[in-house]
Amino acid sequence: MAVVMKKIYAIVAAATLFAPAVCVRAELVTGIEAVVHDSVITYQEVEFYTQPVVDDLRRKYADQPDVYQQEVAKAAHENLQQLMDNQLIIHEFDRAGYKIPDSIIDEAVQEKIRSRFGDRATFAKTLQAQGTTFEQFKKNVRNQIIISAMQHNFVAEASIISPHKIQAYYDAHPDEFQLGDQVKLRMIVLNKPVDDDAGQTKRMANEILAKLKDGAAFDQMAQVYSQGSQASQGGDLGWVEKKILRPELATVAFSMKAGEQSGVLDMPDGYYILLVEDSKPAHIQSLKDVRASIEKTLASEDRARLEKQWIDKLKDKTFVRTY
Repeated sequence: MAVVMKKIYAIVAAATLFAPAVCVRAELVTGIEAVVHDSVITYQEVEFYTQPVVDDLRRKYADQPDVYQQEVAKAAHENLQQLMDNQLIIHEFDRAGYKIPDSIIDEAVQEKIRSRFGDRATFAKTLQAQGTTFEQFKKNVRNQIIISAMQHNFVAEASIISPHKIQAYYDAHPDEFQLGDQVKLRMIVLNKPVDDDAGQTKRMANEILAKLKDGAAFDQMAQVYSQGSQASQGGDLGWVEKKILRPELATVAFSMKAGEQSGVLDMPDGYYILLVEDSKPAHIQSLKDVRASIEKTLASEDRARLEKQWIDKLKDKTFVRTY
């Protein structure tokens, strides 16, 4: 046990910077979803973990209410399973008699406060808004450290992925590597102020266009004037497919030839100037280009399989009940 604990302490120290802290409501809750050993998982906890995806799903399936309900139920089920797995791991840690020094937990808590909230005042307000307490926050940090450490120690590393497996995956999943028509695009964006009645923003856009026509470098003009998220990269969006762009911009971008520059595009939210640096037709990515991503996918699947085997063993020796 001493050797295992030494390893866990080392991993715990490394995990403090990366384990995400989660806050769960502190008030008394009802509606039991599952019991793992003596730990109760409530409906409210599952709902809390599921809520972040609900708004995205509602927007995505706004005109498909049945599909929306199915996707929400699926997300809730997956979160319940994850909460149960977490409790199994924590119970195994406690059952084995492992301990985490309080100093490590305290250090991790302070790092969380600094990195996620900036200062203790913001931290306190956030806890209050979420209906949780400092002790619950600290407990969640401890639990995440335990989970990371136990997974690292007791889930075997994925085996080396052979070239044969990579080739087989590539051959079996051609749709994953199909790319549509693409353009290599740069963009200058000027946002429309609410009170721009005098048209100052449009005049600025036209002045920028005039400078570009006089030979100014597009990337330099983007760095100086663009208000888009890629301004610091000279407005470079890289290679993009039509589906990535809003329809109005996609229509213009994909009608242009390599080296062409648009005029000032007047959109409801701002003015846009586009530069298509290059283009290429729809194609399937080569195995060479996607080998690394396939290897990562297969390694992740292999590790998930090994972790499931470990979790199943924990279930065999722990009381688990769902409702």
